[in-house]
Amino acid sequence: MSIFESIILGLIQGLTEFLPISSSAHLRVAGQVMGLGDTGSAFTAITQLGTELAVILFFWRDIKQIIAAWFGSLTGRVPRGDANAKLGWWIIFGSLPIVICGLLFEEQIDTTLRSLWIVGANLIIFGIILGIADRIGKKRRELKDLSAAHGLTYGFAQALALIPGVSRSGGTITAGLLMGYSRAAAARYSFLLAIPAIVGSGGYKLIKSFSETSPVGALETFIATAVAFVVALIIIKWFMHFISTRSFMPFVIYRVILGVVLLILVATGVLDPAGGTTL
Repeated sequence: MSIFESIILGLIQGLTEFLPISSSAHLRVAGQVMGLGDTGSAFTAITQLGTELAVILFFWRDIKQIIAAWFGSLTGRVPRGDANAKLGWWIIFGSLPIVICGLLFEEQIDTTLRSLWIVGANLIIFGIILGIADRIGKKRRELKDLSAAHGLTYGFAQALALIPGVSRSGGTITAGLLMGYSRAAAARYSFLLAIPAIVGSGGYKLIKSFSETSPVGALETFIATAVAFVVALIIIKWFMHFISTRSFMPFVIYRVILGVVLLILVATGVLDPAGGTTL
């Protein structure tokens, strides 16, 4: 991979991580189209550290309040019923499913589930589900209404994103909409819930990369991560403003079209579902 190619992949990661269109699917497909083959789940997880740093900076005030309230509730300085203290607990509970599933199915996630057949199908299926959720969701609940059960539901939806094509933000936002949360509340919690999951996953893959042979060099991975961070900062602000006034339908349409095109390319032999491209 060249420096230019790593910049392109970083741009893609930063542009797609927080939109409900699956960044892992885009990196998976981009790698094939660019003739790089599958850049691997480790590359995806590590570059996500850049986008997650953008989340931490963007929501830093919220994060500080949640952490302070959570620790305060442990010592009795803050009531256990405090909204931010409870939100801290719900984020912890909601992070458990993706940790457990990630460890149990790591081999499948790194191999079988990265097939372009699966990626294309998931783009379509979960795109349609997002559209349905956006249409029928009551959108009356806010983060103050979050409960342990809802936090776990968000968590299981996030765990589905271990499969490329599902979309972490898409899965959690869909779950939130189906439970009656507003678009902004569902997106906000999706971003906050992602912090421990992505930092943990990216850190784990980063440590493993020191002892394993990677298809992508350390310098190229670092550059892609840095680019992803800068782009993500811009995208988060735009996305939060966009969903405050519009629906998710443009993303649904995009997902379905991309999924159909991808399946056609695989079916006609233009793209190898498990390897490179014949373009």
